[in-house]
Amino acid sequence: MRNDPRDRLIRALAAQLGAERETRAAIANVVANGQIDREVLIALLEDPISAWSQEDLNRADRLAASATHHRPMAA
Repeated sequence: MRNDPRDRLIRALAAQLGAERETRAAIANVVANGQIDREVLIALLEDPISAWSQEDLNRADRLAASATHHRPMAA
């Protein structure tokens, strides 16, 4: 099995997306059942946590730039 930086990035992004979906579903469930105070919900909405750091974005840019030097992936 290949384990290059692109594969690791794809797995990390998939894990992050899964975690974000689970969090969103949990919040929706709590809100739907009236188990969350209005103030807590407002705090969650007004103070989002950044999913990406500048270092992550720079790494993704470098990876994308290096991919242009490789042969195209098979469809």
